[in-house]
Parts: sequence; structure tokens; C-alpha cells
Amino acid sequence: METKRADIVIRDKDHPDSAYIIIELKKPRLKDGKDQLKSYCHATGAPISVWTNGGAISYYHRKDPNYFVELTDIPAQAETLADVLREDFRMADLVKKFNEQTERKSLRQRIEEMEDEVLANAGVDVFEEVFKLIFTKLYDELESTRNETRQLQFRNTGQTEAELNQKIQTLFDKAKDKWEGVFSDSDKINLSRSHLSVCVSSLQDYKLFNSNLEVIDEAFEYLVSKSSKGEKGQYFTPRYVIDMCVKMLDPKEEEFLIDTAAGSSGFTVHGIFHVWRKILEDEGLTASHLFTAEKKPPRCEDYVRDKVFAIDFDEKSVRVARTLNLIAGDGQTNVLHLNTLDAERWDETTDNEYWNDTYNEGFRKLKKLRADKSGYKAFEFDVLMANPPFAGDIKESRIIHKYELARKTSGKYETAVGRDILFIERNLDFLKDGGRMAIVLPQGRFNNSSDKRIREFIAERCRILAVVGLHGNTFKPHTGTKTSVLFVQKWNDVKGSEHYCPRTDDYNIFFATQRKSGKDNSGEKIYATRNGFLLRDEHGHEIVEHDLFNHENLTEDGIAEAFREFAKKEKLSFATDFFA
Repeated sequence: METKRADIVIRDKDHPDSAYIIIELKKPRLKDGKDQLKSYCHATGAPISVWTNGGAISYYHRKDPNYFVELTDIPAQAETLADVLREDFRMADLVKKFNEQTERKSLRQRIEEMEDEVLANAGVDVFEEVFKLIFTKLYDELESTRNETRQLQFRNTGQTEAELNQKIQTLFDKAKDKWEGVFSDSDKINLSRSHLSVCVSSLQDYKLFNSNLEVIDEAFEYLVSKSSKGEKGQYFTPRYVIDMCVKMLDPKEEEFLIDTAAGSSGFTVHGIFHVWRKILEDEGLTASHLFTAEKKPPRCEDYVRDKVFAIDFDEKSVRVARTLNLIAGDGQTNVLHLNTLDAERWDETTDNEYWNDTYNEGFRKLKKLRADKSGYKAFEFDVLMANPPFAGDIKESRIIHKYELARKTSGKYETAVGRDILFIERNLDFLKDGGRMAIVLPQGRFNNSSDKRIREFIAERCRILAVVGLHGNTFKPHTGTKTSVLFVQKWNDVKGSEHYCPRTDDYNIFFATQRKSGKDNSGEKIYATRNGFLLRDEHGHEIVEHDLFNHENLTEDGIAEAFREFAKKEKLSFATDFFA
């Protein structure tokens, strides 16, 4: 096969094996050879090409594998391509460019394309490398939002691949300093220079801040589920299910909130947003987007720093959750990497030096909420929301023997117990008297005759507030397991107490079933339409078709609104804001 050779190649000064400028020379009056020149650039990765026939001369910049733009000149010896391009690109420009896109791909779709094009055979951990890039870009957007004159740095603006690599590495290091405890000090971006260049070009025009949090969460769910999440039957909860739970339990600014099986921390982040709306309204401020880079009022940051906690045993999920909570709390978070079901070993875990460096501040605050300072069994949380793993059993006798629900009717212990069963008991231990909980459980726990003892255990300790049956497609494509959300409030017979919930044998329970699925049988979201057009919220996000709650007064009242009316009639102690 014939090997074609370029006429002149100028090498990258930092990496002499890499082409920097390729020059194609033609005889006078000839005009061909430009496509051939571009193919040379594509094959070598050279960012600059020059075509000339001795009279006419053209300069090109290869921005993407098959996308070239004309230049007015090439860099002088002491210049870079970025000096020639002189791109002036601030946050306002990114917002404008993002909003002008007519066919907008989701962040997940962009990641899938990157995986297909460069990451699949890059010999790297895809989750780690994409996570680093998103983490870095979030930091870049935050800095340029808070300083409107600052140029965005997460852009391929004509540097050599070596220069771009150095710029992004430096930006990543600054992000690590800003949001500690997600990556170690020694972590670096491990993509090759050419792969990094393609990935940056793919992500640079996608706006992460001021977007629907679901955009980022969907991307992380895809990445985490590919590596570990689905193995234990733990799947991220759809955001519309989370919002229903938050609206029904109505967490307040003065209350302590926790998720004991946090995943990406959707319950706590949306709980934060719910409380923030109240704070901003109280201070006469507009809520606008809640996942934003703008500085929040001190009350908002204080709430995240002092009142909100999350725990998960999956290290990757914890790091995702910490990132989202760190941003929400402007550098503060109480997301902890612990095994909720094995509190006996927490002291062992916390003795680890690296763990201590990362999580000690949040763990110190968690310990203050213990009901019994001698151990980690009981806590004093006001609100708990969780979707624990509902596949796989716990078989360690050491753990099983700590739980009453692990006993048979004979008094002997089971040899294996479902994780979700142990989470029911453990979660109730986290709540103070009068505290309330929403927990996603397999439908069978509510009607299997073999699970009667579980239902009796719950009823003995709590008032059952509500049971909401979710559609069978809710957790597709991961699983078709039918689930329901159980809402309870722990009995509290102390009259005059803030969370008064007097024990009674005769009370009403709210039951509801989701009719509009939100997803089709393949697990793809179904979006609401009106008059043949997609229904969007005030920020341009498509609205999922469901009947769980009224979305910003754009859809009909749903299950959450019906429960609020029920709560008012029942005069539930936490329903005071429902009368507003």
C-alpha cells in the first residue's frame, strides 16, 4: 500500500513525535489538495494546517476530528494557537450558545458518544475519567459565574494537545482544592492528550449549572450503574418520585434530614431545594434555578452544613453525592462513606487516616445527633427518606444478630435476611420520636403473608401515614420490580412536643396508586405534551408525564396534593405549612 507523505511537517516543541503544523505545497495555479491536507491532520492529530500554491495561502485550525475553521495567520515562534484565535468566551457566551442549540443532546448521550469514539479502548476507568471532567467543568462554570469577566478555561481553544492537557490538569487541581474529599491530592486526569482533546471539545459547549439537576444525575446514574450500582439491587430513584416524597413529608429549615442509602443523594439534594425555596421566599428572593453557581444566602448554606446528612456504602456513589452536596453547600457536606447496616464496625472505619481526613467533620456532626452517646444505634433525626437496596440478602450472622426483624417467630435468627428488611428497622432507629420517614420497598412487603411480622413491627412503632404504589416501569430499564413508598411517623405521646403523634389503634391511612407511568416499557421517559408540543417548565426542561404532583402549576394536582389535604384533615403535627 502506498504511504502518502506530507510536504512539510512542523513538530510540537514539547512533544517532537507529534505533528503541530502540516503544510501542503502546490504548483502555481493549482487549487486542489485541501481535502488531502485535512486527511493528514485527521490522521496525525495536527491542530494546524497550511495550504499554498505560491500565490494563494490558506490557514486552517482542526477543532474536532472532521471540523476545520479558517485562520487569519499561524502562531509566531513565541505564540500558541490560542494567541492567534484569541477566543473571548465567558459564562454569558456559554449560556447563549447552549440555549441556541436546536438539537440538544443530553449529557448522557454525549458521554455515550465519547465512550464509543475514544473511551472504550482508552485503557482507563471510564467512570473515573468522565467524573473528573464533569467535576472540573462544574468548577470552571462556578468560577466564571461568580466572576463575569473571567474567561472559561474548560475549552479547546487552539492549544497544542500538550498545552490543553496542562490547562485542564491545572483546572482539575483547583477544583480538588475547592471541593475536598472527592478526589485524592495525587489524582490526575489519566486520558491521553489526544483523547482528552476530543472529550473537552465534546463537553465544552454543554452548560451544567443552571440546568435541571436531573441532567447531571442521569449521566452519573449511567456511569455508576455500569460499574457497581445495580449489583446489589440499588438504583437511583427517579427525580419525580423523590419530589413527591419531599412534598409529602415537607422537611423544614430547623429539622435534621438524612438519607441512609443515599446513592447520588437525590433525596437530600431535593430536600435541600425544598427548604431553600422556603428560605428564599421568606427573604423576598426569587428561587429561579436552585442548582446554580450563584452565591446563596447564609441561611441556605447553614442548612446544608448543619442539618443535612447522607450515608452510603458504595464509594463511587458517595463521591458523586459529595460533589452535588459540596456545590449546594458551597464547600460543606455531611455525606459519609459508611455501611448503614453495620454500625458496630463504624469505629473501625473511622480509624482509617484517609477516611478521617475526608469525612471527619461530617461524622463529628453526626455523632452529636446520637440518642445514646455510647454507640451508634439510635439517633435524633426529624426526617428520613431512602430507597435502600431491595435485592440480595445479608448473611453475616454478626450483623443479623443485631436486628429484631432478623428473628424467626421461634426466636431464633434467620441465616439470611433481605437488605431492605434490615433497613426498615435501622431507619426507624435513626428517627426521634415523632420523626417521619419515606422508604421505597418492594410491593411484596405490603401484602406477602410471610412478611406480616414486618408490618406488625412497623405498626407497633409508627403511625402509617400513607402507602403510594409506584408504576411497574419506575425503575426500568434496571428492574421491573413493583415498588411502593411507605410513609410513617414514629409514635410520640408527649403532649405539647414539636412532633406530637399520640399512639392510637384507630386512624386513617392515605392510599394511592400511580396511574401515569413516567416511563415506557423500555425505561425511556415519557414527556408531557400540550396541543402536540412538549410541555416545558420555566427553564425549558421537558416535564415527565406522571400524576405524582403538580409540576409548577403546569400540570394537574396529583398524589402529593391529595395527601396534603388528607394531612390537614387529620391534623398531622408536621402539616402546619400545608395550610399556607
